[in-house]
Amino acid sequence: MTRFTPRTLALGALVAVLATGCNKSATDTKPAADAAKDPKAIPGLATDKQRAGYVLGMEIGQSLKPIKDEVDIASVEKAIRTTLDGGKPLMDEKQAQETREAFMQKVQAKRMAEQMAAAGKNLQAGKDFLARNGKVAGVTTTPSGLQYQVLKAGNGPKPGANDVVTVHYQGTLLDGTKFDSSYDRGQPAQIPLGQVVPGWREGIQLMPVGSKYRLWIPAGLGYGEAGTPGGPIPPNSTLVFDVELLGIGKPGAAPAGRPAG
Repeated sequence: MTRFTPRTLALGALVAVLATGCNKSATDTKPAADAAKDPKAIPGLATDKQRAGYVLGMEIGQSLKPIKDEVDIASVEKAIRTTLDGGKPLMDEKQAQETREAFMQKVQAKRMAEQMAAAGKNLQAGKDFLARNGKVAGVTTTPSGLQYQVLKAGNGPKPGANDVVTVHYQGTLLDGTKFDSSYDRGQPAQIPLGQVVPGWREGIQLMPVGSKYRLWIPAGLGYGEAGTPGGPIPPNSTLVFDVELLGIGKPGAAPAGRPAG
């Protein structure tokens, strides 16, 4: 969830000034002939000052996208102009603080409601998928609800719950969105099974060394309602992992990496 602070809101107000060009002055603009000679010249942004201001506006604009429908830009611009002109604000500090707090609470409540709605939708989608997937030939469902399919059989030993395993893996959401992959990093990962989500721990223990499995991990055995806040896994997501078990290490071995799952 995006966090909005008084500083964020104050910086956001600057977007209106930059967008409307209210700081434009004679010193900001080069003659057309001079601009044409400037290798850094950009149409409409002839000077270093203008370019720096535009970059700042782009960055602030991106940060304000989540609340762009929650604020009145005309009022933002009015407050900026009043402040820059040394005028008397329409709000005193107490009113501003009360308004700021109420606004932040409103935005947070809206984001929470959106997250809860997404969590419910993802949970149902996962249940529906797993119900269908469990009927596919070759897919096994364990008592916990974990599902797996043997893509390549191995004949080595199986790891225990506290072992460190060496694996290659890729993790995706049900829609195919990839959120983690040791293949992309170009090297296997060493994973302490005591430090991963329950579905991953259970699934890897089913695998003999040398095998490759596909795991479908229900939300309750993954990251649940929280997902990975600020990260790639939405709340109540069912996770899909293709995992190759390459080896088993000793408990306490230093890990070289960890999966997002």
